[in-house]
Amino acid sequence: DHVSSSSSSLPTTSAVTREMFPAGSTSSFGISNNQQVGRLLYDDEHIGGGWTSAQRARYIGESGFDRFAKTNPAGTAGYKPAVEAALYAAYANRLLGENWCEAAFDGSAIVPRTDVLKRAETWFTKAIDAAGTVTTLATQKTAAYAGRASVRVQLGDWAGALTDAAQVVATTFTFYARYEEAQQDQYNRTYFAGAAQPYKAVTTWGTLYEGYYNTTKDPRTPWTDLKTLGDAAVIMVGNVRVPFYQQQKFPARGSDILLSSGREMRLIEAEKMLKDKNWTGAMAILNARRAALTPAQPPLAPANETEAWTMFKRERGVELWLEGRRLADLYRWKATNTPGALHELEQAGNPKSYLAADQSLCYPISKDEREANTNIPDSPTGG
Repeated sequence: DHVSSSSSSLPTTSAVTREMFPAGSTSSFGISNNQQVGRLLYDDEHIGGGWTSAQRARYIGESGFDRFAKTNPAGTAGYKPAVEAALYAAYANRLLGENWCEAAFDGSAIVPRTDVLKRAETWFTKAIDAAGTVTTLATQKTAAYAGRASVRVQLGDWAGALTDAAQVVATTFTFYARYEEAQQDQYNRTYFAGAAQPYKAVTTWGTLYEGYYNTTKDPRTPWTDLKTLGDAAVIMVGNVRVPFYQQQKFPARGSDILLSSGREMRLIEAEKMLKDKNWTGAMAILNARRAALTPAQPPLAPANETEAWTMFKRERGVELWLEGRRLADLYRWKATNTPGALHELEQAGNPKSYLAADQSLCYPISKDEREANTNIPDSPTGG
C-alpha cells in the first residue's frame, strides 16, 4: 500500500481548501455538492475510501515493524525493512492526525486527533532509533526527523519541532511517497482526477494559485490552460461551466508526492520566528527560497507583523501546494487564532471563494467505520 495512501482523498481535500476548484464530477474522482462548498460530512461520498486507505497503510506499517522485531535475528536495529516500516507507519498516522477530526484504531473507541499525532510522533521516533548510526539509513533517519518536526508543530511542541528541523541540515533534502503507472490503485490521484482523460474533477481556476502563477510564473504552482471546459455539473458559478486549467506539479500518473523536505523545515523555523515576533528573520528565510527559484521571485517586504503572517500563510501554501498538508495548517491557524489573512479565494464565507462559512477543516470518521465499529456511535451525534 502506498504510504498513507494520501492521494485517496487529495482531490476532495484540495477542493475543500481551495488549492483546486471542483470542476463538476460527482462520481468517480468527483467531489460531492457539500464538498464543493467545503463541507465534509461523515456519510458523504468519498469519505470512506480515504479513511480505509489511510488505516490500511497505518496497519501495514505498524504490523510489519512488529513482525520484523520478532522474526529478524538482530531485531529492528539497523534493519532497513524495519526502519522503513516504522517510517511509513508514522507518515500514515500523520495523515490521519493532520486530516481527521478524531480517529479509532482496530475497533477501538474514539480518540482525539492529538492522540493520533502523538502516535505518529512515537512511530517517527521508532524509525530514528532503529536507523541508529547506520550510514545507509541516513535518508530514512533524516525523513523521520523531518516528519516528527511536522507532527510536533501540529502538537504545539515548537521546541521539539525546531530541534528536529535542525537535524535536516540540507534545505534540498526531499523524501517522497512513490507512485506508479502499473495499475490504478498506484496512480497519483491528484493527477488522475484532473488528467482530462477520463476525468476533469478539479481545476486551478477559481483558486489563488491561478492568478498567482499567471502573475509570477513561480515554478512551485504550475498549471496550463488546455482550452477546454470542465463538467457542467458545477452550477454554483452562475450555471456556467468553469474553465479546465490543469495543474502541472504532477504531470503523470506515476508522479511522486513529497512527504517531507528541507524546505518545509525552513518554513517551520520561519513560522516560529513569526510566533516570536521576529518577522524580519522569518522573511529572510522565505526570501532566500524565493531568490533561488527560476524565475527568481521578488523579496517579500511586509510593513508589519500582520502582513508578515499573511505573506507566510500564502508562501507555505505555495511551497506545499497539493501535497495534502493545507487542511491541517488551516485547522491549527484557526485554532490558535493566528494573525494574518487568507486570500479571498480561500476564505470561508467569502462569496468569491464559494466556500460556506461553516467550512470543515478536518474529516469525520466515516459512516462505514461507524457501522462496523461497535465502540463508536453510528453517527457523530450518536443518533
